[in-house]
Amino acid sequence: MPGSTFADDLSLALRIADAADAVSMSRFDAADLDVQTKADDSAVTEADLATERAIRDLLAAERPDDGVFGEEFGVSGSSTRQWIIDPIDGTSNYLKGIPVWATLIALAVDGVPRVGVVSSPSLGRRWWAAEGGGAWTNTPEGDSRRIHVSTVDTVEKASVSFQSIEQWDAAGKLPALLRLSRAVWRDRGYGDALPYMWLAEGRLEFVAEFGVKEYDLAALVPVIHEAGGRFTSFDGEDSLAARSSLATNGVLHADFLDLIHTDGADAAS
Repeated sequence: MPGSTFADDLSLALRIADAADAVSMSRFDAADLDVQTKADDSAVTEADLATERAIRDLLAAERPDDGVFGEEFGVSGSSTRQWIIDPIDGTSNYLKGIPVWATLIALAVDGVPRVGVVSSPSLGRRWWAAEGGGAWTNTPEGDSRRIHVSTVDTVEKASVSFQSIEQWDAAGKLPALLRLSRAVWRDRGYGDALPYMWLAEGRLEFVAEFGVKEYDLAALVPVIHEAGGRFTSFDGEDSLAARSSLATNGVLHADFLDLIHTDGADAAS
């Protein structure tokens, strides 16, 4: 991308996404899809494993000195350059044949995500960004279109995505969710990576969730940042390891933090 020092890495990430899409789509909605249960009781399909293997094979060939952190096969290598990948974000949707899932590919340097690709082949959509090069998506005609967050500047006009009631309840944040839903124009639980991309496109102003890992978030961060938004933890920290996320259009970030932490018990829980 013009203006980005990570143009070559982004080009590779996009090629990796092409390969990943071919693997994941080959088994999407298959009647005989193999599904197992991991130690944490979450599901993993044969497609999750095969897609991550395909990504790792390309990285081993193209960037052998870089580290890799993937959801299914953990960490390999110790470079300051680390590829962070989630082969299928939204496995529960994938195994049910619901087309709301994506492959997440990020490059972090010194722990900071610099390149991000979010590919949703079942919907024919992809989003990507590299630091300094803007945020982009594909058009129905196959062209690339630069994207930007919205200019909505009041909470009461904002549209938000909260992932799920169960998730916020488990985190002890239901009071904050109720305050949020009563304060905004519209609230929906769209789920997984897609609402972050809709935020980057200017269609939402707020997305937040809990219980997330680095591989759930890393690819989203460059897209949000390059689109003009802000991405922190629920408590406003700039950390992928905080196990929560809060993405906004930027102008409303402080207002949303104030709103969801009005009750001190929320912030302390």
